[in-house]
Amino acid sequence: MRSGELLALDRAHVWHPYGPMPGRTDPLVVASAAGVRLRLAEPAEGRDELIDGMSSWWSAIHGYNHPVLNEAARGQLDRMSHVMFGGLTHEPAVRLAAKLVEITPEPLQHVFLSDSGSVAVEVAAKMCLQYWRSVGRPAKQRLLTWRGGYHGDTWTPMSVCDPDGGMHELWSGVLTRQVFVGPPPVEYEESYAEQLREAIGRHADELAAVIVEPVVQGAGGMRFHTPEYLRVLREACDEHGVLLVFDEIATGFGRTGTLFAADAAGVSPDVMCVGKALTGGYLSMAATLCSSEVADGISRGEVPVLAHGPTFMGNPLAAAVACASIDLLLAQDWQHEVKRIEAGLREGLAAAESLPGVREVRVQGAIGVVQLDHDVDMAAATTAAVREGVWLRPFRDLIYTMPPFVTTDEDVARICAAVRAAAAAG
Repeated sequence: MRSGELLALDRAHVWHPYGPMPGRTDPLVVASAAGVRLRLAEPAEGRDELIDGMSSWWSAIHGYNHPVLNEAARGQLDRMSHVMFGGLTHEPAVRLAAKLVEITPEPLQHVFLSDSGSVAVEVAAKMCLQYWRSVGRPAKQRLLTWRGGYHGDTWTPMSVCDPDGGMHELWSGVLTRQVFVGPPPVEYEESYAEQLREAIGRHADELAAVIVEPVVQGAGGMRFHTPEYLRVLREACDEHGVLLVFDEIATGFGRTGTLFAADAAGVSPDVMCVGKALTGGYLSMAATLCSSEVADGISRGEVPVLAHGPTFMGNPLAAAVACASIDLLLAQDWQHEVKRIEAGLREGLAAAESLPGVREVRVQGAIGVVQLDHDVDMAAATTAAVREGVWLRPFRDLIYTMPPFVTTDEDVARICAAVRAAAAAG
């Protein structure tokens, strides 16, 4: 199909994320991808290919068309692409669960597999609410979080996204009213820690859990905060009998500089959600892990099952690729690669601080962010980045990058140049 025909059909029938129907601008058509490059079906701004500065929404940590992951997919495809998980099991899912238990914090022993990050958060919330019902505390049914967060686009995750100014503000009068405290400061402030302790203590009788993105808040604003607040949350939750959930869908598998952001604080949640980079960006899969205390509590309840079962739960193809992706990550010095990218981002984005309209530049692990003092002109910023040969996807007042871990120093420098150009244009 020619690009013109494809775009006409796309415009008529395809509803793209966070966009109107029909779309107001045509998307770029990707013909293939390899390494960190997207090859376009038709040139854009004189470019036949673009460096992917987004890792396909933070998931393709090994880049594209990786021979190890390709082989894992092909091998599993020859054996079995899918089988229902109710009443059946298979090696890829069992191996994956065992790997996740091995590499995540110690208390997490049980793994519920699903097919997207939002669903993983839904499952986490359901686990926490059902745990308290099962142990005779049904009034504990609200969630506490801090503002500036983002946990997905399905119903319960939307309720713990920032209700003021967030992308789900439209639903603030319909969603369950959760408990919010202010956004976490970058550095430790005892007054803020006391706010967390006070809020958890005051609402303890109605709180099922506290849920946060540890160290880095993703799509809610790309903000960073000290790991010390995670220790404050752990201590306060233990003191007041509240479960603690870490949403590591964006932060897991090395992105922030530690394998999981929880590792930076040296604390363990009762429930953890992972996704995105779980399969190296190949297939959709997520997981919700919990402690034995949570699992045992649910299993002793009046309804001793977790009534949740996605059709593609435990998909063998995705599980096989996830196992290969985790092995590939751990077999290399991924910490060195993330630190190398972090250093390149710090050096390359420093010049953006002096650009008109730039409020702040910040870097954490393999994440680089330029925050403007106004909303980004998406069309102008995207065009400027494409002219530099880089694909970026700005949003709100942010131009940011999360490159694959295999991105070379030269390509990191080009990504930084594109971020600067986008910031100047946007």
